[in-house]
Amino acid sequence: LGWAPCPGQPPGATTALLASGPDGEMLWLDVTHRPGQAPWVRLMGRYLLPRCKQRWHTCAAFLPQGGLLVCGDRRGSLLLFPCSSSPGWAVESAGIADGSTSPVSEDTSSGSEPSCLSHKGALPLEAPLSVLFGLHGKMGVTSVTCHGGYIYSTGRDGCFHQLRLQGQQLEVLRKHRPCKGLQWIEELRFTPDGDLLVLGFHADSFVVWSSRTGENLHCIPCGGGHRSWSYCSNASAEAFAFVKCGDVMLYHREAEPCEQRVLLESLHGREIVCVRRLGAVEVPGHTTLNIFVTGSEDTTACVLALSERSRAAMPLTRLSDHISSVRALALASPVGPGDEGFGDEGLCTLLFSAGGRAQIECYRLLCARDPASESAMACQVIHVASHRLDKHWERKKNRHKLVKMDPETRYMSLSVVPGTSSEQLPAPWKFLAAACSDGSVRVFGLLEAARKLVLVAESFHHQRCVLKVEAFLHTWAGGERHLLCSAATDGSIAFWDITSPITDAMDALHRAEGEIQPLALGTPLLTVMAHSCGVNSLHIRETPEGQYLVASGSDDGSIHICLLEVALRGGEATAGTCLRILERVARPCAHAAHVTGIRVLRPDLLLSASVDQRLTLWRRGPGGLDALSTTFFHVPDLAELDCWEVAEAGGELRYYCVLCGRGLEMLRGIAPPESPLLGAPQ
Repeated sequence: LGWAPCPGQPPGATTALLASGPDGEMLWLDVTHRPGQAPWVRLMGRYLLPRCKQRWHTCAAFLPQGGLLVCGDRRGSLLLFPCSSSPGWAVESAGIADGSTSPVSEDTSSGSEPSCLSHKGALPLEAPLSVLFGLHGKMGVTSVTCHGGYIYSTGRDGCFHQLRLQGQQLEVLRKHRPCKGLQWIEELRFTPDGDLLVLGFHADSFVVWSSRTGENLHCIPCGGGHRSWSYCSNASAEAFAFVKCGDVMLYHREAEPCEQRVLLESLHGREIVCVRRLGAVEVPGHTTLNIFVTGSEDTTACVLALSERSRAAMPLTRLSDHISSVRALALASPVGPGDEGFGDEGLCTLLFSAGGRAQIECYRLLCARDPASESAMACQVIHVASHRLDKHWERKKNRHKLVKMDPETRYMSLSVVPGTSSEQLPAPWKFLAAACSDGSVRVFGLLEAARKLVLVAESFHHQRCVLKVEAFLHTWAGGERHLLCSAATDGSIAFWDITSPITDAMDALHRAEGEIQPLALGTPLLTVMAHSCGVNSLHIRETPEGQYLVASGSDDGSIHICLLEVALRGGEATAGTCLRILERVARPCAHAAHVTGIRVLRPDLLLSASVDQRLTLWRRGPGGLDALSTTFFHVPDLAELDCWEVAEAGGELRYYCVLCGRGLEMLRGIAPPESPLLGAPQ
């Protein structure tokens, strides 16, 4: 049995009772309370639950849109059923009710009343419109809630899901794991001040967890979740009642003024190891809001807005699907105001995040203005796909004959392959390159429509940890080539032509419908020993002449730049790709510590950042690199930087950079005039 507020009725007047019976049949009964008289029961609908071992519902809710009922079952599935309170349906139901539960006087014997269930055959047995089988594992769904146009479900798998209704289908947007150790989540409560309270059980204690502060508000020993309980709170008091050993226990607490004041909200619980800028949005009253994504050792990624006026970082949402640290981020096809397919008020992009335990997650981010929010921005997150190498290995055939992959493999760097075209396929694929700690360079394919992320190619050429990877596209009148650059801990930088593997992978994906055996990347076109030890930073920029500047920084504090030219053997697109080094520049001891961030701003301008907390601007000239200026920043243990340029109203070009480590810092600078020597053709 389960109760749910009746759609279109004031609270307390009529309540819906949902009852599960034999053979998976669930009944919807409207129960109306009448003071001094027996309740009036009316049969409204019959529903058929999917076949499973434990075939009964555990929770239900009517959607505000009307005409739909969503419920969870003991198998952990979420079901969507049609329901209606239209006049035609009500007349049929009223006829059944009038023949079975007509008003009676107080002294009428209840035993003489016929049951309304004797006429249930007059109502059709409805099948579910949408089924999300086993969404919450095998322990069951505990609650379903509708709030803010979204559907939220909780379960005994320690997670709650955010969903939306697409037509008459349930679509999962994302999964939340609120805190470690909370095995059973029983209910969600949305407070008037915008906080989300998660009610559940941790071992033998009842827990109330705050999503805003990220801490437990209450932890009450009660014996665990296998018991009846109820929690109620208001502005003056809180109460928790539960049954233990046949006794009803009550925990009561009067509201007390909170003496704790948050001076500065934390972005992460540990150091930030990667950052990417999503874009900027003009918000009235806030000037420009820069939107960033950060990844941390605390296993979460954070989408935040940074205001140039208030200089405050305001978290918009957190992504908590990773089971280990988030070490790398990559953005694909960012769309902003004025671009095709999006409005004038926000940003849209695909986000890839990766890190420990060989795990990659993919999200669709939609950032738009929200005047009601404190940050004036809102971020909607749709979880698109995920991939873990250990699960991929378990699906392999004859895996008992193979050496299992290292479960501690970490993804060190990500890069989206630009310009991949899959017009011959019914749906577009995007490709992602990853640098891995087990010595491999891997390429993945994403089909967003089917929510599939597939490993399509790999190579173990480096035979040691690969630290950085960068993909770039070479185009000419006759076609295009997809090139890849990878750097390892021995200081080597390898250049690959991945055009053929990507083309072969797209053909194989089309034939195999999304599942293939990984292809071989082949051998690199060129390998350069740029440093004496690990390459911690890497960036590639195309010059106006169609050549490529490859800049790298190392553990030994050195900076290396090489100028590459792409040529075709025989002058034909099918003959193969050839790389030629036109120029090499090295600057030993450019910094006093690891160079963990580097960007080529212009063909003659380079920006580098190091753990020595110095941000240095270099000019590239015929004689090498010359330092133009050095700025000290305040972020210790620098992990990464990201740069972008903005054209001011007067036509002046400004460069911005954001640095992350044990903190986050954004700097702004003016570009010096271009060097006339490098402006001439070489």
